[in-house]
Amino acid sequence: MSATYLNVPFRDKDSAKALGARWDPAQRQWYVPPGRELAPFAAWLPADLAGTAGSELPPAPLAPASALVPDHHLTSLGRSLSASEPAPAYASPASQPALSLSQLLAGVAQVVTQAFPAGVWTLVEVVDARLRNGHVYLELSERDASGQPLAKANAMVWASTASRILPEFERATGATLGPGIKLLVRARPNFKPQYGFSLEIDAIDSGYTLGDLEARQREIRERLQREGLYTRQQRLDPPWDYQRVLVIAPEGGAGLGDFQAEASRLQQHGVCRFDYAYSRFQGEGAAAEIRSILLLALQGLVAAKRPDAVVIIRGGGAVNDLAWLNDYELARTICELERPVLTGIGHERDNTLLDEVAQQRFDTPSKVVAGIEQQIVRRAAEARAHFETIARLCQRCIAQARIEAQQAESLVRALAWRQLDAARHRVPAAWSEVQAQARRLLRAAREQSQLRLHQIGERADVAVRLAGESAARSLQEVAGGSRQALRQARQDSRALMREIAGQGPEKTLARGFAIVRDAAGHTLQRAAELKPGQALQIQFHDGRVDAQLARPAATPAD
Repeated sequence: MSATYLNVPFRDKDSAKALGARWDPAQRQWYVPPGRELAPFAAWLPADLAGTAGSELPPAPLAPASALVPDHHLTSLGRSLSASEPAPAYASPASQPALSLSQLLAGVAQVVTQAFPAGVWTLVEVVDARLRNGHVYLELSERDASGQPLAKANAMVWASTASRILPEFERATGATLGPGIKLLVRARPNFKPQYGFSLEIDAIDSGYTLGDLEARQREIRERLQREGLYTRQQRLDPPWDYQRVLVIAPEGGAGLGDFQAEASRLQQHGVCRFDYAYSRFQGEGAAAEIRSILLLALQGLVAAKRPDAVVIIRGGGAVNDLAWLNDYELARTICELERPVLTGIGHERDNTLLDEVAQQRFDTPSKVVAGIEQQIVRRAAEARAHFETIARLCQRCIAQARIEAQQAESLVRALAWRQLDAARHRVPAAWSEVQAQARRLLRAAREQSQLRLHQIGERADVAVRLAGESAARSLQEVAGGSRQALRQARQDSRALMREIAGQGPEKTLARGFAIVRDAAGHTLQRAAELKPGQALQIQFHDGRVDAQLARPAATPAD
C-alpha cells in the first residue's frame, strides 16, 4: 500500500493534521499514511479517488481539552478532599465545610493529572521563547483569523528533552524556536499549586512546521499568480548598467557589512553610488516596516535621480526568521515596482517569496554586489571594445579618405593644367576683345558724362537766379521791419523817460509822506538808527522842520 496525497488548502491544514495527515517536504503536499481510512479525508481527496472513499462519514472533530476531563472526577473532587483531609474549623454561612486554597489547587492538580496521564498533540504558536540553564521556557497562544488571541499558556521543554528533540527539529526544518513559528507539539498539561498551569512538551512534529511555512508561502504565491503579478519583475528590462542603487537592509547586520565592503570601493572611485535605508527584517510588523521604508526611500530619490535597481539584503538566519518576509503586501509591492529588484537574503538553501518575485536572486549579500560589479565590468569591457572598434574603423576611414584625397588632388592638378593650356591659347583673343569692349564703354561713358554735366549746369543757373531773387525780397523785408522796430523803440523810450521823470521825491511827498534826515542831512531809513536827544530834519511837501528825539527809539517791528 502507498501513501495517498491530498489537496489541502492552507486554511484546512490544521484539521487535516489533527485527523492524522502528514506533510511530505519533498512533494510539498499533505498525505494519508498507508493503512489509514480515507473517509475522514474525503473533502481533500483527488477527483479520481473522491468516489472510492466509501460512504462512511468522517469521525467527529476532537473535543476541546476541557471535555476530556471525566465528569466523575469533577463530582468526586469535594468528596475525595473531605475524606482525605479533616474539615477546617471555619464553616460557611450555609454551614458547609470550606477548603483552603492549597487544598482546592491540589484537587485541581489531581484532576488534571488524572485527565491527562500522557501528552496530547496540540497546535500552538510561539509568542516568546527563553533559554535558561538548558531549559526552554515558552509562551504559547492560539489566534483567530483576525489575529485576536483565543488561548494562552506557558510551556517548558526540560533540558534533557530539549537536547534530544530541538537539534532534530532544527536539522529537519532549518528553523529555531522563536516568536511567530507554529508548532504541533506533544504536551502534557501540568498544574502545580505554587506555580499554576503549564504545559510540558516532550515532542515536536517537524513535518507540521514545514507544512505550515510552505503552505503560507504557497498561498501568497498562488494569489500573486492569480493577480498576474508573480512574474512582473522578470518582465522588466534588467539594468543595462549601474550608476545608483538603493539598498534596503537591517542596520548593523553582518550581511550588510559584507555588502558595504565591496560597494564602498565602487562608490569611492565614482563608479556607482549606493543609498542605504535600514529596517527590521524579523519580528511582528517587520514586513510592513520594510515596505514603508522602501517606498519612502524611493520617493526621496525621485527628485534627485531614480535608482537603476533596488537591492534587498540580510544575512542568513533560521527558516522562521526568514518567514517574516513571506508577506503578501510586501511581495506585491516588490512586484509592482518599476525598478528591477535584486535580493540577497540568507544562504543558498534559504528561500523566501521576495527571492521568487525579484528580478534577480543571489545567495548572499556579497554575491549581490559582486553581480553588480560584474555587470559594470561587463559594460566597461563592452565600451572599451566598442571604442577600439570605432578607433579601427576611423583609422580605416582616414586611410581611405587620404587615398581618395590624393587621387582627387592628382585629378584636379591634371584638369587644372589642361585648363591652363587651353586658357593660354584663348587669352590673346579674349584680351583684344576686352580692350575693344572697354574702349566702347569709355566712349559711351564720356558722352553720357558730358550730357549730364550740361544738364547740371543749366539746373545750377536756374537755381542761382531764383536764389538771388529770393534774397533781394528777403533783404527788403528785413530793412522795412528794422525801420518799423526803430520807430517803435524810439516812441517807447520817450514814454519811459517821461514816466521816470515823473517819479521824483516831490511827487512822493505830495502824497502825504515825509523824509527824516539827521543833522548832517543823511536820510534815516531805520528806527534803530535813532538815539535819545538826536537832532532831526523832517521834510514835508510844503517845507522842512527841525526836531529833536525826546524818547528812546522804538523797537523795530517784526
